Amino acid sequence: MKETVVLYPVPAMGHLVPMVELAKLFVLHDFSVVVVLMHTPVKHPSVDPFVARVSSAYPSISFHQLPPTASLPNTPVTRFLDLVLPNNPQLLHFLAARSRTSDIRVVVLDFFCTDALAVTAKLRLPSYFFFASCAAVLAAFLYLPTLYAIADIDLKALGDSPLHFPGLPPVPASDMPREMIDRDEDYFKRMIRVFESLPNADGILVNSFESLEAEAIRVLRDGTCIPGRRMSPVFCIGPLIADGSRDVGEDKVEKAECVAWLDEQPRGSVVFLCFGSMGMFSAEQLKEIAAGLERSGQRFLWVVRAPRSESQGPQSELDLEALFPEGFLERTKQRGFLAKSWAPQVEVLNHEAVGGFVTHCGWNSVLEAITAGVPMIGWPLYAEQGMNKVLLVEQMRVAVAMEGCAKELVAAEEVEARIRWLMESEGGRELRERTVATKQRAAEARREAGTSHQAWLDVVKTLRNASTSPLRTTGLTSEDHVKMPCD
Repeated sequence: MKETVVLYPVPAMGHLVPMVELAKLFVLHDFSVVVVLMHTPVKHPSVDPFVARVSSAYPSISFHQLPPTASLPNTPVTRFLDLVLPNNPQLLHFLAARSRTSDIRVVVLDFFCTDALAVTAKLRLPSYFFFASCAAVLAAFLYLPTLYAIADIDLKALGDSPLHFPGLPPVPASDMPREMIDRDEDYFKRMIRVFESLPNADGILVNSFESLEAEAIRVLRDGTCIPGRRMSPVFCIGPLIADGSRDVGEDKVEKAECVAWLDEQPRGSVVFLCFGSMGMFSAEQLKEIAAGLERSGQRFLWVVRAPRSESQGPQSELDLEALFPEGFLERTKQRGFLAKSWAPQVEVLNHEAVGGFVTHCGWNSVLEAITAGVPMIGWPLYAEQGMNKVLLVEQMRVAVAMEGCAKELVAAEEVEARIRWLMESEGGRELRERTVATKQRAAEARREAGTSHQAWLDVVKTLRNASTSPLRTTGLTSEDHVKMPCD
């Protein structure tokens, strides 16, 4: 039987896309890969088209949709923890049945899926976690249970006061994920249990590379972030980013209009603004960004999404005239391009005309910018993005923070000043040079004999040397396992 790897992401594009890049690595080493998709009450509209393209281009990567479950709560899809446990019985049934016909070498779980460890433990299948963000954030998350155990911390009261984590620069409390602010909330307590469970896996794969985060990786490997406990082996195998040079699984299509526009712009002259698949602003904030861009005098490519209050309507129906200051479109039409809701980000960042990137600091976007050598202006919006911003500015030194991004509203003057600094100042030039040097280190990590390449070979060797399928060696059947309760 062919050696098989099962991947189990949470249902968000920012988690699914890097998990598929991980799948491609396994395919290169002749593993068969199954990506299991949990059942959700709401699905991101990009999921099905993405799965179809990948399935067409990579026959060795298959997708399995878990069937519906009556116990699934009617909860926003962003509340990932609410979705994992109800899907456990279906996951158990699938893995048990698949183990009878496949040599499952490992189940790789998204880090949110710690509840699924109950399934892999019952089937005695090796389990790894895939952490799609950076090593420093992983170290901080692992240390949080210790931090809260030794100190009576109220993040709501701390404001911008710094938190201290091993291997990280001080992180203002206001930059922590919102879900980690109120320790009395049930979701907070469940996240702490997630962090406590991560070291229980057989290994942790991190989408980063050694030279970018040497201190954080040291803290992870020596166990400083979980004092008194065993730490799982950590493998930094990044940067894993989608290939922007082609449309996966589709015939070559006409060049995107925004890319054709970039072809006409001078080298390094364009600021690219994009805030992820879930990044939305208020109508008032969009007007401030527009005014700041106009005053800056810089060329820009801006991916515009509907404002929060109007986000239920189709993005294609955006009335740009109504969104922006009167006359903005006419006054900026010679130096600006507005893309409605989407642009081919990897291709845009690698275009020679792009000289800066205003980003929400999602880790996928960060790695795409680093591998393209494009300096960033960090404007975090949710999740761990505030922590990423601190690391990018203070430790990795490939970004500058948007002034006032923690405020309710960032003024046009602040947008203008920060963009001018990046594109016109000596400090901006030095930032660009550091980012280009980081790009070179990222490429070196993935080359043969590079740190990420070697870490990946260690993962493959470990999996290949593991014992064969436990369902066959123990004499248990899939029915035996399915009957077990999944608490």
